[in-house]
Amino acid sequence: MPATVRFAPSPTGHIHVGNARTALFNWLFILREGGRFLLRFDDTDRERSREEYAEAIDRDLRWLGIAPHETFRQSERLDRYETAADRLRASGRLYACYETPEELDRKRKARLRRGLPPVYDRAALALTAEQKRALEAEGRRPHWRFLLETGGPPELAWDDLFRGRQRVDLASLSDPVLVREDGSFTYTLPSVVDDIDRAVSHVIRGDDHVTNTGVQIALFAALGAAPPVFGHHNLLLDASGEGLSKRSGAQSVASYRDAGYEALAVAILAVRTGTSDAAEPVADLAALAASFDPRRVSHGGARFDTAELDALNARILHGLPYDDAAPRLQAIGADGGEAFWLAVRGNCTRLRDAADWRRVVRGPVAASPAPPEDEPVIAAALAALPPEPWDRSTWGPWTDAVKAATGRKGRALFMPIRRALTGLDHGPELAALLPLIGRTDTQARLAASLRR
Repeated sequence: MPATVRFAPSPTGHIHVGNARTALFNWLFILREGGRFLLRFDDTDRERSREEYAEAIDRDLRWLGIAPHETFRQSERLDRYETAADRLRASGRLYACYETPEELDRKRKARLRRGLPPVYDRAALALTAEQKRALEAEGRRPHWRFLLETGGPPELAWDDLFRGRQRVDLASLSDPVLVREDGSFTYTLPSVVDDIDRAVSHVIRGDDHVTNTGVQIALFAALGAAPPVFGHHNLLLDASGEGLSKRSGAQSVASYRDAGYEALAVAILAVRTGTSDAAEPVADLAALAASFDPRRVSHGGARFDTAELDALNARILHGLPYDDAAPRLQAIGADGGEAFWLAVRGNCTRLRDAADWRRVVRGPVAASPAPPEDEPVIAAALAALPPEPWDRSTWGPWTDAVKAATGRKGRALFMPIRRALTGLDHGPELAALLPLIGRTDTQARLAASLRR
């Protein structure tokens, strides 16, 4: 049976590259194994969930190259969660609790003072029906906890795709709250119900969910379903070692797209940072999937460094064929033809840099007048200017003539000409730029640099 994975963001903000790492691991898994990718919006937080965030997340995923096979929202499935909760209540696995947050905090502190783990004491299980009615008469409304099985093994274990054999000691955990006082659901129950209903076979997510997995395996069993295969990858950190946050907006996928980075560069670095695979350019996500191995992902946090992204982005652009670049160059008014792209791509960190080089070719160029010591080079260059047609081979004989006339060579010969023609002391090879600038503009720029 084909694999089914899911990516389940909350539409409460823009996803960052750490979220993208999870989505990409899931996508690469099904590209390699075959199967379906589900996009599930965990939007049961009624106050913070926004449709515009859901749309932005879908847009970010598609920009990265991820095309979900199905998209659904938890807010549309509340009746399924109610049915599951009623089933758990009927079996005695979901029980009503009436403590306030302040009372629970006092209980935790009291257990800590006694050297005990700060887990819930299950006092609510001893409440009689009369006591419950009295509490509700006071205006209290119950929250509902899932009774973790105490008669089974003290640990739940599974073989993790990324981390190998994992164990969770249920005795060290509080019975989790599945339903809040206002009747809304916490993450755990809807997630498990959705995974059962959609036949999710593999759950790939960050290692901050490892403890949750023990609870969820127990919940799968309580609902009469086999759990999926779990995999927990390490988390991405920023360059300073701090965790990423959706709320801060820093390092969001949208910010990298808007800054002009290549989607493939973001995907490669998001996937390969913190693995034993180098962040090298690949042809596409299919090629990235072919080398994807969960066991090569390290267990410690991994730093996503924008400086590394700049270098990787540049390497991808340096090998980008003109046919792939042309529509995008046209969109930003920077398409100067194949010869232009091949001349400038090696000096582009982001594709939009080509627009700057297009302006250099088209002119006008704001070049400073040549200093007195460089005037002989510019004058000799003007005198030796060859007739058109020009091509890449024009540069060598022309500068040889200037060299013979002035005795200059190396940087002392080439830099005055570069500054006069481009207004810069760096850039693409002038042998490639010269025929793009053309004889008329070359002559005008050289002459202008001699004017004081």
